[in-house]
Parts: sequence; structure tokens; C-alpha cells
Amino acid sequence: MPKVKEFTVTIEDKPGALGRCFAALAARGINILAFQSYVEEGESLARLVVDDPESAKAVLGGLRAIFEQTEAATIRLAHCPGELGRAATRLGEHKINIDYSYCGLEPGSARALVVFGTDNASHAAKLLDGLEAEEGS
Repeated sequence: MPKVKEFTVTIEDKPGALGRCFAALAARGINILAFQSYVEEGESLARLVVDDPESAKAVLGGLRAIFEQTEAATIRLAHCPGELGRAATRLGEHKINIDYSYCGLEPGSARALVVFGTDNASHAAKLLDGLEAEEGS
């Protein structure tokens, strides 16, 4: 899972709006693996990675939500000091700029799922996949 489809969803900046969006995904059995939300220019934006992107696309469309799908690079990291720094450093060493990052947790896993939005998701995914493989050796 080194490269994933990520959603950026524009949601009203009102109490309950984010909850309604997430509840609609849950009602269809879609699990949110990682997310971040923030307010920008009077709108709430949420970035999320889900376990079923096609179904999520249908749900968001049904909500008439404004959203886009992009690619992001991911890595599963042990939850201990230095791991996030190791991954970010690897990308920097290869001149890949990190635009944003956030993390979550996959069901049944003790490893953090870290999502990196970069200027080159394909190259970043390959690098992070290699880094994850190094850890397993």
C-alpha cells in the first residue's frame, strides 16, 4: 500500500458537518484509515484515506460533496522515536518535497499508517516502499 487514493473533501464549516460526512461513509461500511481536517478560508477541508475508495466516491457524490481524488505516498511505521524522521529524511534526500502529512491506523495493526502528500507521489511511494522493506530485513 505504498501509494493510495486520497480524498480532499470540502465540507461546511458548521457544527456537525464533518460528523455527517463521516457517518455517511460509515453507513456504507467504509472505514477511514487516516484523516486530517482543518479550516481554510471559511471552509472545512478534510483529507482522508479509506479502505474502499470507489464506494467512498459514490457516497461523497451522493452527498453532493465537493471533493477530489489525488495520489499520496504511504508507509507503515513502527510507533517509536525516529521512525517518522527516517521516512521524511529519505524523501528529502531524494529531493521530494513534502507538502503535508498525517497518520492513522489500519485495523488490526500496531503500525502507524503515515500519508505524505508530495510533489511526486509515484517516486515517493517507491522510496517509502523500499524503506519499509529495509525495516523488515
